[in-house]
Amino acid sequence: MSEPLAPSTLTDSDALYLGRAIAISNATRLRGNRPFGAVIVSAQGEVLAEGRNSNAETGDCTAHAETDALRIATRKFPREVLQGATMYASGEPCVMCAGAIFWGNIRRVVFAIDALRLREFRAMQATAGDLAMSCRDVFAVSPHAIEVIGPALIDEATAVHKAYWGR
Repeated sequence: MSEPLAPSTLTDSDALYLGRAIAISNATRLRGNRPFGAVIVSAQGEVLAEGRNSNAETGDCTAHAETDALRIATRKFPREVLQGATMYASGEPCVMCAGAIFWGNIRRVVFAIDALRLREFRAMQATAGDLAMSCRDVFAVSPHAIEVIGPALIDEATAVHKAYWGR
């Protein structure tokens, strides 16, 4: 699994948008959903879409924050715009979301809490398992490069999960 980044690795704008994804994850938690948020930002710094997990509200197992944001962005922007965009995710994208990021043509991902740490929280709920695979493993088989930065802002993201999972 990935190791934490040195604080200097994250740019100021990365920290800003990743912080926004974490704030969305907290608002999502308050709605009774698993706490995940995502923000897609263009190469020019324009927020293209924001997404949140809505599994509990909708019963849709694909209603993850990243797929929510991608559904919004891909309706509005061509693949060329998304190619230059960054996906900011409060948690490491799961296998499904990593696939969606690939199909959406996003070439850069920045995430907060990593899948290994998330599994520690999910272990508290028998029905909350996942595939033990990093998004990096999915992106490694892509025909084009997808840059991944993370985990980052771990303490901020972990606090939201502690509040949700009751630890």
